[in-house]
Amino acid sequence: MTKIVSDYFGSTKEGLKVTRYTLTNKSGANVKILDLGGTITEINVPDKDGNLGDVTLGFDNVSDYEEKFGYFGAINGRVANRIAGGQFTLDGVTYNLCINYGPNALHGGKVGFDKKIWEASVKEDKLVLKYVSADGEENYPGELTVTVVYGFDDDNKLSIDYTATTTKATPINLSNHAFYNIAGHGTGHLNGQTITMYAETYLPLDEHTIPTGEIRPVAGTEYDLRQPVDLGERVKIVSEGRGFDTNFCLDNNGALKLATRFEHKLTGRFLDVYTTEPGMQFYTSYLMANMKGKGGVDYGPFAGYVLEAQHYPDSVNKPQFPNSILRPGETYTQKTIYHFGLL
Repeated sequence: MTKIVSDYFGSTKEGLKVTRYTLTNKSGANVKILDLGGTITEINVPDKDGNLGDVTLGFDNVSDYEEKFGYFGAINGRVANRIAGGQFTLDGVTYNLCINYGPNALHGGKVGFDKKIWEASVKEDKLVLKYVSADGEENYPGELTVTVVYGFDDDNKLSIDYTATTTKATPINLSNHAFYNIAGHGTGHLNGQTITMYAETYLPLDEHTIPTGEIRPVAGTEYDLRQPVDLGERVKIVSEGRGFDTNFCLDNNGALKLATRFEHKLTGRFLDVYTTEPGMQFYTSYLMANMKGKGGVDYGPFAGYVLEAQHYPDSVNKPQFPNSILRPGETYTQKTIYHFGLL
């Protein structure tokens, strides 16, 4: 059974204590998670020689998580990704949100779920995080009660189970924003890795990185990843060299299915991602600023990739997209699994 221990990680600028939880399986592989934003700070899994390596980007202290832009490892909400113009109308009422990314609202607002201290508890071999978002927080309607359960089993599967209920109709789109690099978080680039994305369609974007509303086939485009593709080479041609910041549409009808696979032959690692969500936002970190990460290593553009299982961006403004509205009496659920294995 996975063992979970906790220790003091630091304090926020407001003086709030931040606790780190370490989930370790029988082989010694482990995942480290903060109660600040439900943030995944480390994922230490073996390579082909049996040596543990950290495959997620992050920082060594609280202040970097608070101050450096990027949502490293955190839970995004109440609505992950973008809402066009920071505005939506629900049941005849128009809501105006914080504009924090170009002309749009991004990842929950000025103080999203990534900046909150979650109530943490250990239930057997799971870490349970709870947060109650007040009615009107970041101008979203309804008191939203969210529970996120992290597990890490002996097969090196990191599971994230989300549930939520609300007192008023509200948009919801929860996701985790960890940056992965299965070659190792300090390798500096995603070269040498292959990707397969099991998606037949994707969402083209307008000039403000908002989906146009069209759902376009990947066939015949640079977004066709249905067979293994050299990721380092593909990002050079996608979006004129800016790489991916793309929602791929998953044909899973709410069932837990394999969405994407990464392989890195040099370390012998693979990463499989399974999810019940209809979309996978794949971002290859072109906009990542040059900065120091854990252990003083250099991070920057293309240093890692984000795999956000989620509803489609701007769904609240596009009725043709899968529904993202949660109403009283309903329960939002999502399950996503990140499986780290050896080829």
